Amino acid sequence: MFTGIVTDLGTVREIQPIGEGQDMRLVIGTSPAFLAQPQPAVIGASIACSGCCLTAVQLGGDWFAVDASAETLSKTTLGLLRAGSRINLERSLRIGDELGGHLVSGHVDGVAEVLSAVPENASVRWRFRLPPGLSRFVAEKGSIAIDGVSLTVNEVDGDVFGVNIIPHTAAVTTFGTLQPGGRVNIEIDTLARYVARLVAADPGAIGARSVV
Repeated sequence: MFTGIVTDLGTVREIQPIGEGQDMRLVIGTSPAFLAQPQPAVIGASIACSGCCLTAVQLGGDWFAVDASAETLSKTTLGLLRAGSRINLERSLRIGDELGGHLVSGHVDGVAEVLSAVPENASVRWRFRLPPGLSRFVAEKGSIAIDGVSLTVNEVDGDVFGVNIIPHTAAVTTFGTLQPGGRVNIEIDTLARYVARLVAADPGAIGARSVV
């Protein structure tokens, strides 16, 4: 589990085809502090890479490597990465850590299209188009993870939703280089997923349980 609070902005150093070219290994450069704190990373550690929970298979002083399967590449933006691409990084949550964002699993639900980025006072209003089927899980003032960044939804209009990005967030995440027309990984709020599942299984469940 993660919190959606990005703690380092890594750089893809190398992409190695594996699995007869269907899968790939990403070698990602990062700061030594990211791998050392709050405890040294180990082989097998989970690291969120732009919202995707991946397993460290190799480690160096200022880099780590992860493998992405063909399934992961088909469901996320990882297949669009190139050497030099920037990537949001977060180490996994430990019991007792501060939960600064919201609970994020690192399991991407879909890829959204970046529609626009418009300055709004001291921040920038970003708008995204969700893939079919995800809009029912996104609510105004609810939480959402975009490329692994925990954010609050400002408005929802059909398949389109918006968030505001302050300068600090833009400076420490890939929002600083994101452009309209780009693609981002989306993870809906876990609570929304389970509520939708409960309602689908028993449409009267919510109302029945709210009656005293």
